[in-house]
Amino acid sequence: MLDAALYGDESPALVLTYAWDRLLIDPVPGPRGPAGFKGLRPITRSVQAVPADAAAIAPAGSTLPRLAAELPQPLALIDPHHGAEGITRQLEELVQHLAPESIDLLDVGGDILAKGDEPTLRSPLADALTLAACCQLNAPVRLLVAGPGLDGEVPAEDLRDRLGASVLTLTAEHVQPVNSVLEWHPSEATAMLAATARGIRGLCEVRDAGLPVPLTSEGPTVHEADLDDALERNELARALLSTETLDEAEQYSREICGYSEIDYERNKASWLASQAEQELDPEATLRRLDQFEAEARSRGVSHTTFRRITEALGLSGKQREDLRALLINCRPEQYAAPLWRIPSEVE
Repeated sequence: MLDAALYGDESPALVLTYAWDRLLIDPVPGPRGPAGFKGLRPITRSVQAVPADAAAIAPAGSTLPRLAAELPQPLALIDPHHGAEGITRQLEELVQHLAPESIDLLDVGGDILAKGDEPTLRSPLADALTLAACCQLNAPVRLLVAGPGLDGEVPAEDLRDRLGASVLTLTAEHVQPVNSVLEWHPSEATAMLAATARGIRGLCEVRDAGLPVPLTSEGPTVHEADLDDALERNELARALLSTETLDEAEQYSREICGYSEIDYERNKASWLASQAEQELDPEATLRRLDQFEAEARSRGVSHTTFRRITEALGLSGKQREDLRALLINCRPEQYAAPLWRIPSEVE
């Protein structure tokens, strides 16, 4: 979406990305490396492309092959298992191999600009690893933040003095090429970015914890930020500069931030494995939805995500798409694509 908006459609960028779909899609905690897939294709010695016919090796799961089938941009896999030094090596090989005209580091939400001690910070590790790697690359990298605050981690008002000039405000026209992807992809931050670009405003509740995220006119903006300032501010990223393993990076996260998000995933995966899967009974599901919506409405919530509903109703990630289809079929007037609208009491 951003690549097409900034650079046009003629020469799509290579998108280097993590295979880290969280437990809603991937029941195995942590990110997947190349060993977690079959059908990857080498680009360089350390970088593998993810084609449409690739697949995560069970029991793991990944959205990347389906994304590769639906997007014009080719996808390649960030492998964090060799720490920031390994990601830097991947970037260096790609720069030598491709000689790109530009390199953008994109973060949706802006938690890459965090210090590390923010009480609302939930998932700093992937951003800190990427920031540490990009700052060691012998090539210019532009840091972009789309949708300040939309990841539900660092509020937009706390980011204002860390952001540079706005380079773009996304519109419904910019979102149009990815409409089909947004129909199934579980990313909440991207869903809210697209929703605000379409003009949706209100308060959106996300994640299993029910974090409230304001949907405002700042939502569809894309800002440039200073890469060196971000590294200077981000204590975790600085600590990760010389890391050679993901385990080492995790330990720094525990020491600096007080936790590892992969530990959280491990604990949650263990808990989920002990839970009996509920049947998706339409009538019972809609009754539970009514209760959830009433409680959300009392908190001032106007919208939510299908991930949030799935977890709030005690359903598994495997049932998310069936739940989504049920709700849209039964109550189409509440589908504010790609979000779910909480009706007011007077409706």
